[in-house]
Amino acid sequence: MNTLVVKAGGGAGVDLDAICQDVAALVGEGTPVVLVHGTSAAADALAARAGVPVRQLTSPSGHVSRYTDPETLQLYVAAAAGQVNKQLVAILQGLGCNAVGLSGVDGRLLLAQRKTAVRAVENGRQRIIRDDYTGKLETANAGLLALLLGAGYTPVIAPLALGAESECLNVDGDRAAALVASSLEAATLVILSNVAGLLANFPDESSLVRCVTPGGMDAAEQMAAGRMKKKVLAAREALAGGVHQVILADSRRFAPIRSALAGEGTWIVSSQ
Repeated sequence: MNTLVVKAGGGAGVDLDAICQDVAALVGEGTPVVLVHGTSAAADALAARAGVPVRQLTSPSGHVSRYTDPETLQLYVAAAAGQVNKQLVAILQGLGCNAVGLSGVDGRLLLAQRKTAVRAVENGRQRIIRDDYTGKLETANAGLLALLLGAGYTPVIAPLALGAESECLNVDGDRAAALVASSLEAATLVILSNVAGLLANFPDESSLVRCVTPGGMDAAEQMAAGRMKKKVLAAREALAGGVHQVILADSRRFAPIRSALAGEGTWIVSSQ
């Protein structure tokens, strides 16, 4: 049976319990699932407790990412591979789903190239950031995931990757999920967040865009607001990697994954 890849957003308001209940139900019905998760809210809270300021970098194209200097990287690793990952594994285990927690560093699951020079726009001017530890994803270890899935485990993946010099790197969770889905030749990637999907007039949820075809991807990226831009970019990458459809959907509804598969949210479909 084709593996389903699910990305659970890391922002405030994402219903992790509802997502885990749906993952456990699907696995119990015989659908193999790989769960990739975000970390933003937990990392922000941990940084606040440690007194470390949170900075966001905005690229010239409008994509927003977390500035990850060495101090922030330590907090991000603790939040991603520790707090959120183990929370999700514990919830799934409590639901009878034999989950195993991993970061992209484990077993060379996710490999990335460190962005040694990041171009960012601040106060209307472009500048180069050189102490950032974020990575550009390159490969995913589909063999390791297939081994775990074949043994009856449900992999839960934190958005960290291994760099060329064996350093930990912060990577985007949506794009990590897209790479995992492509590597596993998954037909469907479901990306769950705290909004209903792609909104033509954010935050008006009555403006939900129901379907995006390949010819509408450029317009969808221009329409996307805030973090939704990276979700649309991740969808583009997943489709280019052979995934048939990507669904941007709401984690806050009952049975969020099954609702998405039944037609809720924004469906971004390939030409196949």
